[in-house]
Amino acid sequence: MHFVPHAAGGNGPARQPMGERHDMTAQSGNGAIETLDVAEVAALFAADRIVLIDVRTPVEFAFEHIRGALLSPLATFDTRHLPSQESKPIVFHCGSGMRSKMVAEKCLAAGFAKVMHMGGGFMAWKKAGQPYISTNPATGAPVDRRDPVQA
Repeated sequence: MHFVPHAAGGNGPARQPMGERHDMTAQSGNGAIETLDVAEVAALFAADRIVLIDVRTPVEFAFEHIRGALLSPLATFDTRHLPSQESKPIVFHCGSGMRSKMVAEKCLAAGFAKVMHMGGGFMAWKKAGQPYISTNPATGAPVDRRDPVQA
């Protein structure tokens, strides 16, 4: 799925098959915000079919983050500076899903037809036992981690 701003003459996203459909959480006359669960995001990200953008603060990101995710903090987020989505759609995530939904709403306001974010955010990612990078507080070195799956 590509995000095509209405202002650029697009008529919405060009669909690519991406597996199971996900929960559509909000829709307006301008477009829709879709919430993907952790399993969907993990599978798409592992298959290199999405760009994952973390909208948490730089400090949160430095402490722990999903390997390969890009950082674009909510505080300085600007839709004009998003990477091209010609080959891959963007999925936003934050700590709990609240800030990524706010970013998705900004994208809709800027004219994007569809925007996706990860429900539950990084907390859900960790709870699901997905891999991430944390920082060793003694050395500052990155550490690959995977927490036990929590019910």
